[in-house]
Amino acid sequence: MKVTKRNILFFIIMVVIVYFLGAYQLPYYIQKPGGADALNPIVAVDGGYESEGDMHLVTVSGLQATPVQYLLAKVFSYQDILPIDQVFPEGVSQDDYMHAQLQVMESSQEAATVVAYEAAGEDITIDYNGVYVVSVVEGMPAEGKLETGDRIVGIDGKEIHEAADLIEYVETKQAQDKIEIDFVRGEETMNVAITLEEFSDLENKVGIGISLVTDRSVTVDPPIDFSSGNIGGPSAGLMFSLEIYDQLTEEDITKGKEIAGTGEVDYEGNVLRIGGIDKKIVAANKEGIDIFFAPNENGAEESNYEIALETAEEIGTDMEIVPVNTFEDALSYLEKMQ
Repeated sequence: MKVTKRNILFFIIMVVIVYFLGAYQLPYYIQKPGGADALNPIVAVDGGYESEGDMHLVTVSGLQATPVQYLLAKVFSYQDILPIDQVFPEGVSQDDYMHAQLQVMESSQEAATVVAYEAAGEDITIDYNGVYVVSVVEGMPAEGKLETGDRIVGIDGKEIHEAADLIEYVETKQAQDKIEIDFVRGEETMNVAITLEEFSDLENKVGIGISLVTDRSVTVDPPIDFSSGNIGGPSAGLMFSLEIYDQLTEEDITKGKEIAGTGEVDYEGNVLRIGGIDKKIVAANKEGIDIFFAPNENGAEESNYEIALETAEEIGTDMEIVPVNTFEDALSYLEKMQ
């Protein structure tokens, strides 16, 4: 074929178009069904019992859209296209957001450990060391004064042991009130005064513009190790707690079945609502899951359980969808299961 300027120009244009369609990132974020990974390789209780079946962690996959991915998401079911500023808060980079999600995952694993060890009657000790700053919102009063990783230990001379202590104290204040925060950065203890402001998107709520996670030291016997890699967020809490309990106790509560579910679990064992439940049902079905636990939210309208049930009917799965309000609900179901 004869090489001409016209051919070269056509080739360059095609390369640019292909690059744009496949690599250019649009200001949109796509959320779609992820995977349903067995938890046995991720959670390891020292000397833990093995089971015939598996507990599974179910994920939602997310990525910033290219034009090709955007068009595919328009075509395929159970893929959501969101403006990127709805996913990553203003002033928070994607790296900071992911770092925050990993810290939340650690907190979720900690809560699951407490719930499972207490239910199994194993040794556990909890020490409270203050509150970690997970992220700082751009344009809010804490910007330039607090940083991600700072550990808050006091406010206006009062000791802070957990996030609820700080949140409840701030709720007693008004906009333009000044608070003094004692915190540890690296090895240095520091103090800073910050003036409270109203949140533009939350009526009658004041704050300084930080997200928090309680810094607890949880010591357990037997020891436990997690290897969840880059999986972030709190939604695997329920399944972590069930997997840990299953390894701690001699009875095989899986009874040879493949069990998945979702829901944040708090330190009292309550199972809380999460996002993307429809996508998690699709992911679990592809993995051949037998039973799926979904947060029931005490029977609230449009609960995670209701959406999970609707999705299961839409895709025609034989997977059993089970509503749970607490860790004990899920455990009781498994113990009674044939």
